Amino acid sequence: MIGTFHPSPAAAARVLREVFGHIQAPFAFRLWDGREVRFGSDRPAWIAVIKTPETFLRLVRDPSPNNFAEAYVRSEVDLEGDLFAAMPVANAVEEIRLSPWRKLRLLLSLWRG
Repeated sequence: MIGTFHPSPAAAARVLREVFGHIQAPFAFRLWDGREVRFGSDRPAWIAVIKTPETFLRLVRDPSPNNFAEAYVRSEVDLEGDLFAAMPVANAVEEIRLSPWRKLRLLLSLWRG
């Protein structure tokens, strides 16, 4: 039987940096192992907490605001801090377009570790 794939937190952090690294706002992701991936030059105004590697994979496969909102409603993602400060980042994220090839390359990089 084939086991379920779980990306390492280090590989997940690399993917987050590649996808969100251009956003200058001070925010962060906290991964399931407690590791924080920070963006911007200041202390994060808010943090998106991704609770499991499965949730991370679902968000990478479909990085839409709707998928993120569903994960939040299911308590698979938590938001800490100033949620009003999250709005400019949410707007910037809506502008991110990942080609199918880039998504595939990111998923493969998770698999390779």
